[in-house]
Amino acid sequence: MYRILFILFIFPLTLFGQENSIPISVSFFNESTAIPFTRFFTAPVHPGIQIGTAFVYSEKEHSRLFQTVNASYFYHNYLAQGIALHSEFGYEYRHSSGLAPSALLGLGYMHTFATTEEFTFKNGRYEKKTDRGNSRLFPSISFDIGYYLKRDDVRSPKIFIRYQSWAEYPYSPGFIPVMTHINLHLGLQFSI
Repeated sequence: MYRILFILFIFPLTLFGQENSIPISVSFFNESTAIPFTRFFTAPVHPGIQIGTAFVYSEKEHSRLFQTVNASYFYHNYLAQGIALHSEFGYEYRHSSGLAPSALLGLGYMHTFATTEEFTFKNGRYEKKTDRGNSRLFPSISFDIGYYLKRDDVRSPKIFIRYQSWAEYPYSPGFIPVMTHINLHLGLQFSI
């Protein structure tokens, strides 16, 4: 598993020296435990933030094939809070109007911590449990629509809305093996 994560995160860094600018993506999102593609927006809002960059493998006039590397954090009031590192392979089609739909397929590592106290039953009484968190793999699939503010500039800032569907595995072995989630992102991509 560590080799896979190493390849996903380190290999793109070796290709990065060819770029003159570094694309940065920042998004705020609403996280929800839900079955993917059954809901678009959920309430109450469980906030999250994601910061990342992208490495372009192939770029043509209207399309690009790229890989992202992201770090994120979310807080779900009734479930857990989590920090994650993940990478996605993506394809974007950039229309001459500035609109740009994308599709992304990802894999990452997440560490979650309970947001409420947990107890264990020992020696006939309940004792407070120490929360060291839980390690999870999380695969994801995302679709977004973006708009480039300067249509003719390859490094133009882009605003986007992304629908991300992902799963935590293993969630609770022997009880609930996989927990599915959706994130609705509102973000900005810019170059430095």
